[in-house]
Amino acid sequence: MSIVIPAYNEESVIRQCLIAAVYQSVPAHEIIVVDNLSKDRTADIVRQMQLEYPESPIILLSQHSAQGLIPTRNFGLDHATGDILGRIDADSVLEPDWVEQVQNAFTDDSVHAATGPVVYYDMPMRRFGLKADDKMRQLMLKLAKHQYHFLFGSNMALRRSAWETIRADTCRDERDEMHEDIDLSLHLADHDLRIQYWPQMISGMSARRLEDSPRDYRYYVTRFDRTYKAHNVKKMALKAPMVVFFSVYFPAKLLRAIHTVNTAQPARRGGQ
Repeated sequence: MSIVIPAYNEESVIRQCLIAAVYQSVPAHEIIVVDNLSKDRTADIVRQMQLEYPESPIILLSQHSAQGLIPTRNFGLDHATGDILGRIDADSVLEPDWVEQVQNAFTDDSVHAATGPVVYYDMPMRRFGLKADDKMRQLMLKLAKHQYHFLFGSNMALRRSAWETIRADTCRDERDEMHEDIDLSLHLADHDLRIQYWPQMISGMSARRLEDSPRDYRYYVTRFDRTYKAHNVKKMALKAPMVVFFSVYFPAKLLRAIHTVNTAQPARRGGQ
């Protein structure tokens, strides 16, 4: 399988992302970083990783024709050569058995795409957070009466054949108003291509979205609504994630701030 990682100005996280992608129980066929007009050292760090891990299939591609996640994601998926195309974010930190679990999720030929829960590695109570994330995604599946299941961009994979089926239909979203992973999911549903939720397929991700201002965070959350409207999806139950995201913003932001302060403090000596 291939792992595709779109990247724009990700010098602070791309190294840890690649290390986790390299140290897998079953190695990936290729690990593709698609640099999208980064102005920092993202591409340089990837090149350094290629030198440090010459036995690992780290590939650096440049997508300079357009700024944006969707053209960068599409460029990576189009150039990947695996039968299964994994897609994560530059701040993702895969569990060591992620590739193995993705392959397990696709042993059923009726599965065309798969997704799993995430653990927020820069938040306190990480294991509790993983369980909560898993329960929320299971609940979403029930609320949608299994008609829709949504991929999560930080932790997803799809068959090459599925991507080739929907690639021409996916929304370009040039105004950057939608959730690109929800858009992918809805196009898969339009073609009756099955998405599997696989709880053992776990990726770590940053909770850095909580650093957004309330206004920016609100715009992020309401992307759900704009994506549904673009697809003429009116099922009220699918608004549940918006309610959850809005309700956790302030308490989670406080927890993250406390955690950041605590982890930044130097250890005291002599038990003081």
